[in-house]
Amino acid sequence: MSMVAKPPPDPNRVIEASFAAGATRADQLPAPVTVEVAFAGRSNVGKSSLLNTFMQRKSLVRTSRTPGCTRQINVFACKLHDGLTLNLVDLPGYGYAKLSKKEKSTWGDMLEDYLRTRVTLRAVMVLVDVRRGVEADDLELLDFLRETRGEARPSLPAVTRVVVATKIDKVVASKRKPALEAFKNASGIRPLGFSAVSGEGRDELWARVRAALA
Repeated sequence: MSMVAKPPPDPNRVIEASFAAGATRADQLPAPVTVEVAFAGRSNVGKSSLLNTFMQRKSLVRTSRTPGCTRQINVFACKLHDGLTLNLVDLPGYGYAKLSKKEKSTWGDMLEDYLRTRVTLRAVMVLVDVRRGVEADDLELLDFLRETRGEARPSLPAVTRVVVATKIDKVVASKRKPALEAFKNASGIRPLGFSAVSGEGRDELWARVRAALA
């Protein structure tokens, strides 16, 4: 009797995931010991839903229909089946028009301090709604990362920039490739599509993370 070979274990299966810390200032975060990957994007881009799908959890990261709900830096400890351990960092959304000037200034300073100074940061996933395309705020963030944490800045480890087109399931299959090509033309970075509903793009995103940590 022939034996059916079992499929190899999924190295990207998350075996442990938990909320580790929250802070309203970069200097309030835990000591930089574990490597970190941050997730940034405009308000209502689907960041919380993506993180839940990415970590294979249903409601670890709180979701809200109200844009601008995340008002602090949230850190999640994550361990994968193959032993990879890292922190995933949920950054506050930007570009929310109803925020006061004071709030925008405070959040901007918080984001810049974290991105500019965090020594364990290795990659930033810039999330963009596939239906909206890359906007000025997204390009400003990508430029900021290149200027402050690019390979030409040897004082801190370089940070890999990844553009993620969220809500790819909202676009019909025939229009996905042109949409992603438009993202590449706008940002100069090859994007990947991601669906928090179907999980499409999850393995490719983990591949990008692993490449950044290598």
